[in-house]
Amino acid sequence: MNVPETLPGLVTECGEPVFNEPWEASAFALVVGLHQKGAFEWTEWADVLSETIKNGPEETPYYQSWLSALETIVSQKALIDEKEISMRKSEWEAALVATPHGSPIELENGK
Repeated sequence: MNVPETLPGLVTECGEPVFNEPWEASAFALVVGLHQKGAFEWTEWADVLSETIKNGPEETPYYQSWLSALETIVSQKALIDEKEISMRKSEWEAALVATPHGSPIELENGK
């Protein structure tokens, strides 16, 4: 896939991003997919991510910043409203609580 060079803090190996957790890969794929569908330009994304990293606490893990930047750009572009975002967060939190330790967290687990 060879990601653009404009992403601050992105760890790569042989030109591919390195993920520590499955959710990081999902967040990455969601951003790439939204970009490919024309929701935003890659430079817009890089600017939002850069600002998120710059303005956040220094110890914030990279993909936590990625997720925060995703929420920001989704809100800026009105791709989904705040009520929907809040509802989805609540659903995922319920799924997290309902999932046995060591098992994959699936949205259906919280229902």
